[in-house]
Amino acid sequence: MFNKKNLYCQGLSSSQPLTKLIFLIMVPILFSACSKGQKGKVNPPVAEKIAKELTIHGDTRIDNYFWMKLTDAQKTAEIPDEQTKKVLEYLKGENEYKEAQMKHTEPLQEKLFNEIVGRIKKDDESVPYKDNGYYYYTRYEKGKEYPLRCRKKGSMEAVEEVMLDVNEMAEGYNYFSVAGLNISPDNKILAYGVDTVSRRRYTIYFKDLTTGELLGDEISNTSRGVAWANDNKTVFYTKKDKVTLRSERIMKHVLGTDTADDKEIFFEADETFSTFVGKTKSKKYLIIGSRHTLSYEYRFLDAGNPDGEFQIIQPREKDLEYSVDHYGDHFYIRTNYDEAKNFKLMKTPVDKTTKENWVDVIPHRDDVLLEGFEIFKNYLVVNERIKGLRNLRIIEWKDRSEHYLDFDEETYVARISINPEFDTDILRYSFSSLTTPSSTFDYNMISGEKTLLKEEEVLGDFDKNNYEAKRLYTIADDGTQIPISLVYRKGLKPDGNNPLLLGGYGSYGASRDPYFSSVRLSLLDRGFVYAIAHIRGGSEMGRQWYEDGKLLNKMNTFTDFNDCAEYLISEKYTNPEKLFAMGGSAGGLLMGAIINLQPELYKGVVAAVPWVDVVTTMLDDDVPLTTSEFDEWGDPKNKEYYDYMLSYSPYDNVDAKKYPNLLVTTGFWDSQVQYWEPAKWVSKLRDKKTGKNLILLHINMEAGHGGVSGRFRRYRETTLEYAFMFDLLGISE
Repeated sequence: MFNKKNLYCQGLSSSQPLTKLIFLIMVPILFSACSKGQKGKVNPPVAEKIAKELTIHGDTRIDNYFWMKLTDAQKTAEIPDEQTKKVLEYLKGENEYKEAQMKHTEPLQEKLFNEIVGRIKKDDESVPYKDNGYYYYTRYEKGKEYPLRCRKKGSMEAVEEVMLDVNEMAEGYNYFSVAGLNISPDNKILAYGVDTVSRRRYTIYFKDLTTGELLGDEISNTSRGVAWANDNKTVFYTKKDKVTLRSERIMKHVLGTDTADDKEIFFEADETFSTFVGKTKSKKYLIIGSRHTLSYEYRFLDAGNPDGEFQIIQPREKDLEYSVDHYGDHFYIRTNYDEAKNFKLMKTPVDKTTKENWVDVIPHRDDVLLEGFEIFKNYLVVNERIKGLRNLRIIEWKDRSEHYLDFDEETYVARISINPEFDTDILRYSFSSLTTPSSTFDYNMISGEKTLLKEEEVLGDFDKNNYEAKRLYTIADDGTQIPISLVYRKGLKPDGNNPLLLGGYGSYGASRDPYFSSVRLSLLDRGFVYAIAHIRGGSEMGRQWYEDGKLLNKMNTFTDFNDCAEYLISEKYTNPEKLFAMGGSAGGLLMGAIINLQPELYKGVVAAVPWVDVVTTMLDDDVPLTTSEFDEWGDPKNKEYYDYMLSYSPYDNVDAKKYPNLLVTTGFWDSQVQYWEPAKWVSKLRDKKTGKNLILLHINMEAGHGGVSGRFRRYRETTLEYAFMFDLLGISE
């Protein structure tokens, strides 16, 4: 059977848009990759240094590894140029070195993989939800990697309709993702997006659910989904820029017509914004949104009049954020308008939508972050974050009476789940904690009765009573209290001798919630403590928490994390010889920054798809996401931001230090953090570091930012990460 595991040195199928001839024309090894050193040991690859001067604001940086950057055109060319060959050969050398260094752990990795997937129910099914007369659910069959997307009409006793069998669709592909499923109002046509590259560029297909046939309509280079007009034949969708991947225009397509004739409805001319399209829960209005880090703008159109003109709700303004839904004669708006830092809920008449007409529904509160809301005919449900934890607040429209749902655990996650029905008194919500598997509930908002529909089944001898979770706090250097969530197996003694894995993120206002993971049991059952640092840059403690960890306050994110590490050591949960850190994407930036600041704190670090070349990326407008990120990180064309970003950028601050052991992972097709950032970082670290600690780079040549597709294959990378840590501790099987 053909295997594209190492696609840069093998033949390729036509399903993968990388050169098909690389394996025939690969040049001899250009580096000392995987060469034999003394005592038969494998040496790491040594990347060639080609000095590239990068000058701005009178400051010149030298980047010796700038040559590792390939364009999409180079990556997808039929015949690779010399630079492409050179880059691919270097990446090959990194993977060979990683495989050689980790080969002795392969039995452990296999044991871990079987252990992890052995806890997962193979023939599983999601809790069905009802929408427009049908019950929809996802089903997995034993021995298969991908889901079946199904529905039943009227009741769960009806005949099953398999809308998509993704296993059949994925045959012949190393990567396959189906997303953005949307069904026409008459329930007959399914629209869905397919990505076979992991570059987040989807092709939209349409399937007639009454005949099972694919329609001839096919729309490429989209952001995956459509919004249906109420005529069952008109759809609105997003087109992307082919270089930057920015979602830049909204198009209209009528089924049965040539997609080349599709009409452009809206073009987002501001390169710092992206655009998207959707529909209100009421199904009455189509909504076009424009998104910037700190500014939003929405347009609306009656879904029954797809040939009409969209109208602006509120024109964009700097630092004005809002989102909308519809109920009755009003739009309901979550917004930071009028200095509502933690957001509030407002409403405005459909025929008077600008902000001077907005009135409070739930006023702003300094100690409560309003994260989201769900509208029902008789009730309003609000997701609020209080003291770092999510709460669900139920408000009755009629008399404004209200109550909160009760949750019994010290640290947990509660979320509004899928609630497409409007005229119902039942709220679907999910609950999880560090010790309780993900659970789905129906809550009767009249009687207060909770019904557990499903708790994630963990196979084997799992018993949640064997584990204990805690919420701790440490004090940062500036006096700020930083929360830490942690979990471990009961009976563990804080004697300073426990291995501990500390995770964190701390960017974009995204909070790291204390959710359950059956995968994590492979750590806990081997004596690990698992901890989450709820550092500034997220929103755990409110919007100010985010403000205090971004732009010119970004250094707080990194020092907070190291403060958490020091606290856990001082409280004798671990010691520096057994402390590990892990983070991905912007959390990978976190990993790079913390080891530049205090490398001695950590035995090892796992940096997944890490964003580490901050200044160079933010100066490159051709890199996806750059132009929309200025309000998060700053624009380095401004010298103040340039100097500040340069002070923490991991790649720019690599120095002659004894860095901890490092495992760095990336995906060749990553559209969020380009593969060359971690590749350059690893090369520079190896060149500069002191000591003999290990630095490994794992490049998945068939994956993007989210890793490989498939239900179980993704855990191969998890087992590599775990084996890396276990090996450093001398844990073997």
